Amino acid sequence: MKKAALHNLGCKVNAYETEAMQQMLEEKGYEIVPFSEKADVYVINTCSVTNVADKKSRQMIHRARRQNPNGIVVAAGCYVQTKKEQVLADCDIDILLGNNKKHDLIYLLEEFEKQRGEKKAEIMDIGGPTQYEPLSIRRGQEHTRAFLKVQDGCNQFCSYCIIPYARGRIRSRGMEDVLKEARRLAANGHKELVLTGIHLSSYGVDTGTDLFHLIRAVHEVEGIRRIRLGSLEPKIVTRAFAQKLSAMPKVCPHFHLSLQSGCDTVLKRMNRKYTAGEYRESCEYLREFFAHPAITTDVIVGFPGETEEEFKTTRNFLREIGFFEVHVFPYSKRQGTKAAEMQGQIPEEVKTARSKILLEDKKGLGENFASWYQGRSVEVLLEEETLLEGKRCYMGHTPEYVKAICFGGENLQNKMVKGYVKGQLCGHILVTIHGLEGRS
Repeated sequence: MKKAALHNLGCKVNAYETEAMQQMLEEKGYEIVPFSEKADVYVINTCSVTNVADKKSRQMIHRARRQNPNGIVVAAGCYVQTKKEQVLADCDIDILLGNNKKHDLIYLLEEFEKQRGEKKAEIMDIGGPTQYEPLSIRRGQEHTRAFLKVQDGCNQFCSYCIIPYARGRIRSRGMEDVLKEARRLAANGHKELVLTGIHLSSYGVDTGTDLFHLIRAVHEVEGIRRIRLGSLEPKIVTRAFAQKLSAMPKVCPHFHLSLQSGCDTVLKRMNRKYTAGEYRESCEYLREFFAHPAITTDVIVGFPGETEEEFKTTRNFLREIGFFEVHVFPYSKRQGTKAAEMQGQIPEEVKTARSKILLEDKKGLGENFASWYQGRSVEVLLEEETLLEGKRCYMGHTPEYVKAICFGGENLQNKMVKGYVKGQLCGHILVTIHGLEGRS
């Protein structure tokens, strides 16, 4: 039996696509082994969102070749799509799979072997008409939660971002195809689905529907208990949108709204399509209709031209909103984007210093958010058995994605429990079970 090893870099969409490729290999009889082991085929699903991602992608490609010089090395994804010539020149790769070409993996492996090792390169035509790629999964990597990709591509062209050039224009997955996979995942025991895409908020723009109608359709799938949403564009969260979501009990009150900067002048240079005030309104709408929503965000520091005053404006904005979590990224210059050509590129030491300030500011956000639960009743979807301070317990998450632990009980994996919060322990809320639901 041939062996295959896969390694994923990057976003949740990449993770979904890696799972799909793994299951394609399994269906063809490959044994899946850890990436650290010798394999006949190595598949690296690359990322190019930052220079660091490019570097990690190259490192994993080189590592695969070292582990088995005679193996077939497949590099897929965004780094391959945007840096084809560089990859061919610098990396010993047998098959290149650009975006929207991953479904050809098995075919290209077979052709490579038939033609005695002739290199294969399938790169998406970014400028041409492109259909949604036919990828699907039978199950997720996690027992309780599964990612469900529903959209690809982006039309936003933020001035710092390489992704529209790596992923192409927006493409929405057909709703019936989404529902078919959602039912299959539910039948295989997954209680929670995470709807994900490169620009999830644009779902349906190209097919005449929209994200809300998709969520409502998935909400009707029997066996699915929770629907979690991937990253949302702030302007999609209108008062009406928030109100309609709150009427669907399966929708988790856990929202990732990309911010990038809390300063209007920087947002304008970034070509973001909202102001800080509009972003604040979206957060207020969520808090109007959900009791205690977890709002998370991304922030880029050191964008070209960012002054000390602009940075302070962003810092103050972050404090005012009161996030559950803030992900901080120093600006990464991406060749081919408008920001790469802007005047006022910020020195690396300044980016590092500003990043440290925001990272220090965000300490304790999760603990402060979780303190709200003290003495309250919560519902937890338990995911795995683990040891904490030497004691056996089950770990899971609330709908808001707060980590929770329960001591006692048997065979609680993938079960919903209800209980009271008695405090916090090692970054988790401690839940005393008073109700248990069987498997659905």
